[in-house]
Parts: sequence; C-alpha cells; structure tokens
Amino acid sequence: MQWRKFTLNTTTEATDFVIGMLSENGIDSFEIEDRKPLSEEDKNAMFVDILPAPQDDDGRARILFYMDSDVSEEEVGRTLQDIRAGLEELRSFTVVGEGSIEESITEDKDWVNNWKQFFKPFSVDDILIKPTWEPADNPEDYKMVIEIDPGTAFGTGLHETTQLCIRQLRKYITADSRLLDIGCGSGILTIIGRKLGASEALGIDIDKAAVKASAENAEVNHVTERIAFLEGNILEDKELQERAGYDCYDIVTANILADVIIPLSRIVAPHLKVGGLFITSGIIDTREADVVAAIRENPMLELKEITRQKDWVNVTAVRVR
Repeated sequence: MQWRKFTLNTTTEATDFVIGMLSENGIDSFEIEDRKPLSEEDKNAMFVDILPAPQDDDGRARILFYMDSDVSEEEVGRTLQDIRAGLEELRSFTVVGEGSIEESITEDKDWVNNWKQFFKPFSVDDILIKPTWEPADNPEDYKMVIEIDPGTAFGTGLHETTQLCIRQLRKYITADSRLLDIGCGSGILTIIGRKLGASEALGIDIDKAAVKASAENAEVNHVTERIAFLEGNILEDKELQERAGYDCYDIVTANILADVIIPLSRIVAPHLKVGGLFITSGIIDTREADVVAAIRENPMLELKEITRQKDWVNVTAVRVR
C-alpha cells in the first residue's frame, strides 16, 4: 500500500510544539528524526535490538507524517495550509527553523525493512550471528553460524538480554536436554538451543508473525527436525500448557520482560523436570529484586544464578520439587 509521506523540517527546540500542532490538525501518527543522544533511560525503555550510531546534535529535526494515498488533493491542500498557518503561530514563541514541508511517496515495505541497514554480523563468544542477507567473514573461526531474519518479530541477538540467555544455554545444555522457549520471537534461542545439542526444542509466542519467522529461521539454519513452534499465551491458555507438556523440560527460557516473567514464574515449574532450569531475561536492573522475589515465593523454584550485562539481568532458577 502506498502512502503520501510529508517531511517537516524544524528544530529540536520546537519539536514538542510542532507535534502538538499537528495533533490539533488531525495528524495522529508521526516519526521524529533528530540527532539528540538517547539517555540510558530512553534506551532501556525502548528495549530494542539495534540502535543507530550516535551523531553530533546539530539542533535540527525532521518530523515525518503520513496520509493515505486515497486522500483527495483538496483535503491534503487544506490540511497542509492549516499546518503552515500553525507553524507561523509557533514562530511567535519558539524557534521553528525552516518550517518547510517536503512530500514523497512511500510504501509499507519501506517501514518494515529500513532497520535492516543496522543489523550486521556479530558474535557472542564463539557463536557468529548474522542476518540472512549478509555474508559472513571467516565463518570457520566460529563454533557455529546462526542466520536470522526476524521479519517483524523481536530477536536479532544483539540485545544484551538475548546474549545473557545464549550464554546460559551454552553453559547448561546437554545432548539430552529438552528445551522450551517462551516468547520465542525470531526463534533465535530455540534454534541455538538445538544447534548446541538439545534433543528437542519447542518455541511459543503470542505473535503469529513471530511463529512464522521462527519456523523460517529454523529452516534456514537446518534444524527442522525435533523443533516446533506454537502460537498462543501459555500464561492463560490451559490447552496450550497441556500441549507443551508437564515434567518434561530440562530448560525453559523466557527472554521477555519482568512484568511477564513474574506471573510466568508461578506457572512454569510444572513444565520443568525436577532439577530443570528456568532461564529468564529481559529484566532491567531496576526490576531484578522483583523477579528474584517472585522466584523465592514459589516453593517449587530455587534461585540458582544471576548474571548481568550492562543494565540488564539474567535470573536462573532451578526446580527443586
């Protein structure tokens, strides 16, 4: 589907005022492009895999907004006229800058794929992780090469939380391990688990796109046997819990968020064998105590290990009864 894309050139000082004015004129979605450095709080709140390299802030900003290509020229003209009038009003109390508006045509696929320019091959210890569309340099230097195309699912492996989980899988998986990956995203942990030697692996995600991406990535990485992916919410779906199975997993991973891991810790133990491990991440350090408290409240679980990378935390627990 095509969209009319409008780029409004302004300043970082005026950004909030301009967005308010656009909202008053019926523009309810937009993007901001500037060079203001992200704070650590912003980065943590975003919970994204890939951040562009920082640049020097030059005070300029671009605000991108869109209209359906089917909107009439007359309606577009009226809206732009009102926006230009609003910009002139803003000039009386803030530095608007150019205030010019450029128009172009874009498509949905541009938004879906733009992030790919930032995803380059990287390694987690001796595991090379690369996008499917990029060649690998010196793959022979690594124990394994994992190819990933997340599509619209989360999980390139770049985020600290995913790397924390990968290292725990490296530490604990054996050839007899059965793995359950809750919130599998792109399938990266499920796939790495199988490649590390797990005898079977099951990934579950509430997002249909994630389940599709996971299955495709498993095929690309030649691990289509004894691996499966299911769609659903294991927190709420009793049928899905039964399909996953009870007392049968050596390792359950959950790289999600603290607010999901806490209730998950109450229902996950019965899926583990006694002695099995619950490996969790997606936990910002300010929520570590909450997750640890939830683990300790469950008489079936015992805290085993906490590892950290930057502001992110892995909490690993063991089923004890």
